[in-house]
Amino acid sequence: MKTTKLREMGVDDLLREEKSLRQALFNLRVQHAIGQLEKPHKLRQTRRDLAQVLTTLRQKRGSVSKESR
Repeated sequence: MKTTKLREMGVDDLLREEKSLRQALFNLRVQHAIGQLEKPHKLRQTRRDLAQVLTTLRQKRGSVSKESR
């Protein structure tokens, strides 16, 4: 996922994306554990996408709390 696209998203959209990625990561881990994962690179890419979403979410929340001070 592109960082510019994430920065354009609102906090609610980022939270929805986080939930979706966490569910996808869980499913990929289950598939990996039982040996049915066809594309192992999807596991790594999903973890990276989740990290990008969390980083962007923290940045947005940090900027909101700094503005309110």
